[in-house]
Amino acid sequence: MQTATKHNLFLLAPLIGALAVLAWWLAFDPSRHFEVNVPGMDNRPDSTAALEEVAIGEHFQRFSTAFTSMPESWPRFRGAGFDNICKSDIRLLDKFSPSGPKVLWTKELGEGHAGAAIYEGAVYVLDYDEEARADMLRCFELKTGKELWRRWHNINLKRNHGLSRTIPAVNEKYILAIGPAGHVMCLSRPTGDLLWGLDISRAYDSEIPFWYTGQCPLLDGEEAILATGGKALLVGVDCASGEVLWETPNEKGWKMSHSSIMPFEFKGMKMYVYSAVGGVAGIAAEGPDKGKVLWATAQWNHSVVAPSPVCLPDGRIFLSAGYGAGSMFLQLKEKDGAFEVEVLAEYKPKDGLSSEQQTPIYYDGYLYGILPKDAGTLRNELVCVHPDNIRQVVWSSGKPNRFGLGPYMIADNKLYILDDHAVLTIVNPSQTRYEQLDQVQLFDGFDAWAPFALADGYLILRDSRKMICIDLRA
Repeated sequence: MQTATKHNLFLLAPLIGALAVLAWWLAFDPSRHFEVNVPGMDNRPDSTAALEEVAIGEHFQRFSTAFTSMPESWPRFRGAGFDNICKSDIRLLDKFSPSGPKVLWTKELGEGHAGAAIYEGAVYVLDYDEEARADMLRCFELKTGKELWRRWHNINLKRNHGLSRTIPAVNEKYILAIGPAGHVMCLSRPTGDLLWGLDISRAYDSEIPFWYTGQCPLLDGEEAILATGGKALLVGVDCASGEVLWETPNEKGWKMSHSSIMPFEFKGMKMYVYSAVGGVAGIAAEGPDKGKVLWATAQWNHSVVAPSPVCLPDGRIFLSAGYGAGSMFLQLKEKDGAFEVEVLAEYKPKDGLSSEQQTPIYYDGYLYGILPKDAGTLRNELVCVHPDNIRQVVWSSGKPNRFGLGPYMIADNKLYILDDHAVLTIVNPSQTRYEQLDQVQLFDGFDAWAPFALADGYLILRDSRKMICIDLRA
């Protein structure tokens, strides 16, 4: 009897132990401190950084007033035409010499992915100095790389896959820049003087996106156009005075994304097309209804949106995002002055043209883009598609030619592509096959993601720590 009791206790011991563990789990739950891993939320910056009191643009230092003026400009994100196509007549390289293209100058920068703007011989780039805790706009001479001036303010930011990642907008009179935590500076271009500043988070109760501000600001003549989220969707600000001229109501509470506002004219109506976190909309850009929502759809709603809308002349609009979101193709329609949108196609990254970070290019009737890492067998490849069959790949670059998240542009009827590691590739933008013309390793690069800037045959590019200028002239 005693032996049987011991045997039964031996058999019950694992059950008793399991019940004890379960009781401990329910009482003390070791996963209670775990966080749900939501796409786009990893390493999200501390939201309190955007609420820090900042004296926007209070510091200025000039190094030189002498520089060589040049005729061409790349005045904003995606260039003068908002299409990432250089219209210059300058002939550019289609083959590299054994030593590669001539490097005119190199600058070390704080970690980030902010591309440059170029205006008549001057280069403007946002930078963050971690040692000085300074969010700054720097101006260099295009031809030599000599620093002309810098304007900055102090703010404490933590590195989060880099810091600065936006491109200033420049015209004859103004420079408009927006820093990592949503601090906007409008400067006089001839002097660098501060005209006004705007703290978007404080002014509009808006939330700075994951990985800091990625929206490149827009200059439309005398107005600064900004996507704020929060209390307003978009705002127009007078560049000279800083007065808010109009605000677009944000009735659905859409949030600021990494995507930039794209001007578009359709059926005689000028509008701003913006892909927010929550949906995409067209906002009136002229007339008495300026700032009014002309059309909108919440069917395009993803937590991380970086590529900007690609607006085709016939009213079709291509949208894309990363983290498995895929793409959507819209058709804008107009009747009696009213606008509506129809969804032509919606699909996942492996099923057609899609993009995670860079904005595809519409050129000569075709769309060119680099697929994201979750696009299946064609991941990170350059592809060509026709808008009439957006899900059918006309050609891809093939497995040996994967490009990652780097930038690309069209100039002199050639595609220039930079991969993650600063390998520069020249491709013929053929409509029938992938035709690589040449390729060169520029330097030992890391996360070379910033968009290009090209003027007078000089190409500005960078990786996460270094910006260089190369001579692309043939």
